[in-house]
Amino acid sequence: MMRTIRQATEADLPAVLDLYADAGFDYGVRLEMEKAQEIFRRFATYPSYRLFVAVDPDGKVAGTYALLFMDNIAHIGKPLAIVEQVAVAASNQGTGLGTLMMRHAMDQSRAHGCYKMALSSNVKFDAAHRFYEGLGFTRHGYSFVVHLEPNPGLDIIND
Repeated sequence: MMRTIRQATEADLPAVLDLYADAGFDYGVRLEMEKAQEIFRRFATYPSYRLFVAVDPDGKVAGTYALLFMDNIAHIGKPLAIVEQVAVAASNQGTGLGTLMMRHAMDQSRAHGCYKMALSSNVKFDAAHRFYEGLGFTRHGYSFVVHLEPNPGLDIIND
């Protein structure tokens, strides 16, 4: 099955929000469309932040991920890449789509001159951890988080 990965458009937002909810992000609580559109439009003002979607031949969004290139004074000025919000539709899991998306992210990161690409994953997603390790990711150090304010409507904030 031929799939393409492209930068998301505002028209993709409903499908992206569906993927997030289905993946269990924020315990299925959905961001309101108007707010999602506002945030998406703000992405255009960021110099190096992109939201990508993986699309099936029929045009259906089947996966998504966000990629940030972060400038860096350390590491001889080489930027680093951060992948976030990786989600694949349940019907496409195990089909190679996640691998295609992560290879795309790696290619984008290499082309941008990044010295590394990092991601974080909630400790509860064991299958995702095995998937990432199978792609060559290694567990590196510790990830620390401090929640700066409560997230309205959610009892527990998940990453």
